[in-house]
Amino acid sequence: MFPHPKARLLFVAALAAALSQGPASEAGPPGHSKDEVFDRVIGGVKQSEHALYLYERVERVESRKDNGDSAPQNVRVSRVVPAGTGIAKIPLGLDGKPADLDGYRAELNKLLNSLLWAAANGPSQRDAYQKVQKKQRERDDLIDSTRNAFVFTFLSQETRGDRLLSKYRMEPNPRFKSTNRATSIFAKVKGYVWVDEAASELARVEGEVTDDISLGLFLAKIYKGSRFQQDRYEMAPGLWLPSFSQYDFDGRKFFSSFSVHEKTFYSDYKKIGPPAEAVPQIRSEIAQLPAGSKSAAIR
Repeated sequence: MFPHPKARLLFVAALAAALSQGPASEAGPPGHSKDEVFDRVIGGVKQSEHALYLYERVERVESRKDNGDSAPQNVRVSRVVPAGTGIAKIPLGLDGKPADLDGYRAELNKLLNSLLWAAANGPSQRDAYQKVQKKQRERDDLIDSTRNAFVFTFLSQETRGDRLLSKYRMEPNPRFKSTNRATSIFAKVKGYVWVDEAASELARVEGEVTDDISLGLFLAKIYKGSRFQQDRYEMAPGLWLPSFSQYDFDGRKFFSSFSVHEKTFYSDYKKIGPPAEAVPQIRSEIAQLPAGSKSAAIR
């Protein structure tokens, strides 16, 4: 999604910031315990991060040359399927359906092979899962570290459909001391966060980069003024996941400038489970495809 892998870290870090409430926070809506509500919000975002390894979905990514362009320059639609130690992206047509049956079958067979490998129990698999678990722990730690990183000011309550949302302004806490490069990002992000009152879940976040951010040993940089936002809804009982994200990032990688102006729409969430549970589902799907060429047959 981003020209540099650490750019996603910026979004996760700022999103995490929108999910914490520490001693520096200011008054919230009456009749609610701020600490209790935001503890649940933090737990919710951790749950959603982990759920992305268990739920498949369809992603429609619209790329624009400039933020103000009405029509996208490029549109990519993919079926995104977790495969244990990685994520598979299977291209779809613009209507969200397979554009080429033989190509789709080949992609499903590749996915099945990946799932079969991930479902096995060998040294290579254990090493791969340890790396995935390490990344998950790092993201969880990043979310937890934001408790004192921001000052939150309650602004108002708004409705979204039949849901009541509480809106907060988030600003860096000048007393917060960063402990690593990831948490140093917090001092350069501000924005707004909306919390669903009844569910105590993140409903929306908008953020802005307030100063240039260096990434990857200073080989890349995201410029001041870059923005992002995300909308989230309950996609399964008790599980809130993204429905829409927008990134408008400008920066530099090595000696070249880059711009990322993307809107991503997420739909058709379905729990596929870990590889051992996903294998029979994908096998069944392949078996039910209409007969085509003999290419990419599973041995």
